[in-house]
Amino acid sequence: MQGLLRLSALIDIANERIGKAAAWLGLAAVLVCTANALARYALNIGSNAWLELQWYLNAAVFLFVAAYALKRNEHVRIDVIAGRLSERAQAWIDLLGGVFMLLPVCIIIAWYSWPSLVSSWRIQEYSSDPGGLIRWPVRILIPIAFTLLALQGLSEVIKRVAFLRGLIPFSTFEKKARA
Repeated sequence: MQGLLRLSALIDIANERIGKAAAWLGLAAVLVCTANALARYALNIGSNAWLELQWYLNAAVFLFVAAYALKRNEHVRIDVIAGRLSERAQAWIDLLGGVFMLLPVCIIIAWYSWPSLVSSWRIQEYSSDPGGLIRWPVRILIPIAFTLLALQGLSEVIKRVAFLRGLIPFSTFEKKARA
């Protein structure tokens, strides 16, 4: 189990770093949006490529911070119900939800997004909008992000099993502010 906990710690570190880095892409999206608006309205020039770049950056932010949010236990859940349950019951819910819902969905999405990415790469697909960007860079975000989310899900499952076996405290993976 100690080896699995080390693996979990490595996954946590990777997703922490990726999530924090991806959050900065939000600032980049705001700067692109601002520059695009200034160019369009002040200089009467613009390009669909700038709009699409903003969309690509937003997509990267939302996709890559998902694993980070799961790692920090800041994902959507029904705290009104879960908060009233014992720590063991909460760990069981997270464990079963991770194994039977999160992991299968992440694997399916990552798997089925791959052919679209390969096709886009092969034909060098571009946006149908005039002056638009090439598509494969945004398509590659999906399998990468869902693989990261699946890995974080695996990390969370490992931590829940370790807690249920009495190897780590509940506070290891729960938010401190949780009621």
